[in-house]
Amino acid sequence: MKKKYKLNEIDCANCALKLEEAITALDGVTSAKVNYMMQKLTFEAEEEGIEEIEKAVLAVCKKMEPDMEVTAL
Repeated sequence: MKKKYKLNEIDCANCALKLEEAITALDGVTSAKVNYMMQKLTFEAEEEGIEEIEKAVLAVCKKMEPDMEVTAL
């Protein structure tokens, strides 16, 4: 299952890369892409347990970029 989010006020391209790597490392996530220029996050995960995976992804975003606003697309 693919999920997309708008990342408002992500700090820099390096932060985007670190965020992408952290999300990719989560259990259940099969791929993740953070586009700094478009300020978008797209990740794919197993459909089973998607709610918990989504919570984990959002927790990583909040931990790494506390001032960033994450909005579902």
